[in-house]
Amino acid sequence: MARGSIYRTEVVRARDNLRARGINPSLDAIRVELGNTGSKSTIHRLLREIEEEEGTAKVGAKAAISEALQELVGKLAERLHEEADAVVAEARTRFEAQLLERDRALDSAQQEAAGLSGQLQRTETSLHEEKAAHTAAQQVLAEKLTEVVQLNERIAGLATRLAEHEAHMQSLEQKHQHAREALEHYRTSVKEQREQEQRRHEHQVQELQVALRQANEALTGKNHELVQLNRDNGQWLERHGRLERELAQVRQAADEQRKELDALRLTAAEYRALQARWAQDSQALEAIRAELADSRLALADERERREHAEADALRAGVGRDTLEQLLLQLRPDAVDSADKTSQAAPTSAICNVDEKC
Repeated sequence: MARGSIYRTEVVRARDNLRARGINPSLDAIRVELGNTGSKSTIHRLLREIEEEEGTAKVGAKAAISEALQELVGKLAERLHEEADAVVAEARTRFEAQLLERDRALDSAQQEAAGLSGQLQRTETSLHEEKAAHTAAQQVLAEKLTEVVQLNERIAGLATRLAEHEAHMQSLEQKHQHAREALEHYRTSVKEQREQEQRRHEHQVQELQVALRQANEALTGKNHELVQLNRDNGQWLERHGRLERELAQVRQAADEQRKELDALRLTAAEYRALQARWAQDSQALEAIRAELADSRLALADERERREHAEADALRAGVGRDTLEQLLLQLRPDAVDSADKTSQAAPTSAICNVDEKC
């Protein structure tokens, strides 16, 4: 707590201390030296009394100072003021330069902050767009996976159908083998009939009629099978066209996904993820292409089997014509002519039926 009053000796001591340190003994400086005690009016009054007492003692001393010394003191004071003004001006210039530099730095920082704010806003917008594009890509990928599953199911159905057709063709081959065996049996019977007597002519005619009926039935069955094969071939062609269209759609979807990949290359992580998805789609596409190639091979095999069935049907028709000619030749009204041509006609007819003669 500050004291209520101060003494002259304290004021004199504070003034002398300030002068000794080279500080101007102003009212504020003296009050600070006194520890912020006493009022300024009291300090001013004490200083004035001290100066009046000291002024009376120093009048004689001042009169003794020479004019040269006073002139030197004046010059020194003037030079001191000039140097002080120069120092103040330099400090003011340096301060103004620093202030201008700080203003420039502040403007640059504000501009940089504005640029960073705009860049942050653009980055947030781009991130939102990337998230939306990523979500759309995931949806498209899910749809493509569903389409691939559907294609696999269709291909499995086609494979089952192809297996059924192969079993059907094996059945046709077995029937054809039975027909050849029956034809071979018929050739043996004809050979035996040529060696038998005329009394068994009716029996031979009956056997020929039975064989002809069987050949007609076999030919009718093969015609039906050929019609069914033509229908199946049409269905195969239609399914092949549908698979081609689906493959074109998958290729178009793959092109769209490639474009989406080009658009999503801004972020490395999402690019790698989409690239992996694209590799999976490419593998699925290659699998579909391989399955389509297998379907084409199966279709080619089916066409080849159909051509073989047509050739077999043609051979059966030729055999039927040959049997009809033999039947005409073996009728009672053609017995005489049949005896004359029994050595050459049956052999040539049989050779027409079987091309291996």
